[in-house]
Amino acid sequence: MSRRSKSARSRKDEYHKVEQTPWRRFRNPHPPIDILSPDQLDAIHDSSMRVLSEIGIKVLCGRSRSILSAIGCTVDESSEIVRFDPGLVAEYVAHAPGTAELHARNPAYNLTIGGDEIIFSSVMCPPFANDLDRGRRAGTFEEMCEFVKLVHAINAVHQAGGGGFEPLDLPAETRHLDVGYAHATLTDKTWKAWSNGAERARDAIAMAKIMMDFTDEDLIARPVITAPINTNSPLMIDTAMAEGIVEMAGVGQPLVIAPFTMAGAMSPATEAGALSVQNAEALAGVVLAQAVRKGAPVVYGSYLTNVDMRTGSPLFGTPVFAKTTWASGQLARRYGLPFRSSLNTGSNSVDAQAAYETQLCLWAAVTAHANILFGSAGWLEGGLSGSYEKLILDAELLQLAIESFQPIEVNKDTLGFEAIRDVGPGGHFFGSPHTLARYDRAFYHPILTDTRNYETWNEQGRDSAEHRANRIWKRMLAEYQKPEMDEAVDEELRDFVARRKREIVARLAA
Repeated sequence: MSRRSKSARSRKDEYHKVEQTPWRRFRNPHPPIDILSPDQLDAIHDSSMRVLSEIGIKVLCGRSRSILSAIGCTVDESSEIVRFDPGLVAEYVAHAPGTAELHARNPAYNLTIGGDEIIFSSVMCPPFANDLDRGRRAGTFEEMCEFVKLVHAINAVHQAGGGGFEPLDLPAETRHLDVGYAHATLTDKTWKAWSNGAERARDAIAMAKIMMDFTDEDLIARPVITAPINTNSPLMIDTAMAEGIVEMAGVGQPLVIAPFTMAGAMSPATEAGALSVQNAEALAGVVLAQAVRKGAPVVYGSYLTNVDMRTGSPLFGTPVFAKTTWASGQLARRYGLPFRSSLNTGSNSVDAQAAYETQLCLWAAVTAHANILFGSAGWLEGGLSGSYEKLILDAELLQLAIESFQPIEVNKDTLGFEAIRDVGPGGHFFGSPHTLARYDRAFYHPILTDTRNYETWNEQGRDSAEHRANRIWKRMLAEYQKPEMDEAVDEELRDFVARRKREIVARLAA
């Protein structure tokens, strides 16, 4: 093939690629929204301290109770209740750092949790997969791999969620190994690792060390794993989550501790009461992490929404979520901790409800100075489905947010006075040299938005955003290029997965 024909093919391929904004770290330089007065913030803090000291947290893990007892917490073994002195809470929370660096297999994708940086992390492990062609069905490993590939390809998503949906076709006892291997090899961005339980956490740690060629000391110095932890509202930390905290804190990996609080069901039906419960649970988790290793990175997490008091169903993208997100950001800043929020919707399809609920969550989280947002891409149906089309809708929303926060550049060139003078009154700027020099990069280019006029749109089939998203994810999947990995590292990961599967199966059979 001639050089010219190769060049023409390259231009053609580039033309057909899905257009999107470049990958960039997202920073919010603007002041956060503070919805609470200083007195109100103090009142919620004080109420949480009373909860911790007078009521306590039920900690189901005996090892964790022993760790907390050793630092001065009051432990009632018969009830598994741990009570925390407020002074001890303040002392141990102060050990947690305000920022943590996350190291990706590809250093270009390194991230900072904390400060003014915002990380968009995709949806993690709903049970169902969902798209227009195949409908709603139990997630499979093959489809989960498709989702990881798409997340890798979308520039506006900074981090893979750890599984677009649960691969229910794999054995529950060992599927975390397959999920870890898929993320280690199909993307070189950072990713959330399964950390529910000591065994899963240790396996994630081992795989991270193989992937990065790290020792324990390297892992502590250069964290790799984002470890999600959910407390059990109200006022309980179960064994699997407590074990995850202990294992990940032991090697200094960032723990994202988020109570899953639904006002009216798992906390009082008031925002202040719900915040008090959330705050007590989150701080208990922070103290446990610091009791294991002082200085272990911990993110203050919030997932606070409300139920429909008529049906008991959880609601998403509500004013309660927005207000408590702003308040939670204030609480995180009070303790000097990075802050986690979420994007979510209760909609069953990729429709207007999915868009406006997600957008409200995004607006609240960004203006609350959240540092990492879970479920940023692909969340549908209250988190029960990972949606291919929603992934593309969310990519548009995330791109819009990132680009909207880019600073306005003001200098002699951008002010364009000479261009204004050359065009003069009544003219136009389409042919101006100033415009022609930047026409292809002047403004935001959407990934999903339809810019056709009505007549053209009507003649070409009147397709919806959901149908356009369907075409886009298929194109992106066809364009996916697997990031390179050293064959020796890949082989070591495969060997580890195979060995651990044999060990787990043998233990279960014994």
